[in-house]
Amino acid sequence: MPEIRPSAALRNSYNDISKFCHQYGEPVYITKNGEGDLAVLSIEAYEKLVGKFELYKLLLEGENAVSAGKVKKAADVFSDLEKRV
Repeated sequence: MPEIRPSAALRNSYNDISKFCHQYGEPVYITKNGEGDLAVLSIEAYEKLVGKFELYKLLLEGENAVSAGKVKKAADVFSDLEKRV
């Protein structure tokens, strides 16, 4: 269940928000005038999320390369690497 807090909680309950984010690895949603405004995450959770996006991007690039026929057999790749070393 998402944790939702008013913007004043950032000032008044920062330690509680920080503890929640670190303990559960989940964001705390901050509202302003009753509307969603921010999502607060621990650095660890943020880096994990960014890492997933980077992985998805690389996987998509790989899928596009396969679709375009820009692939080599694994044996050929390893043979090329052995020649360089």
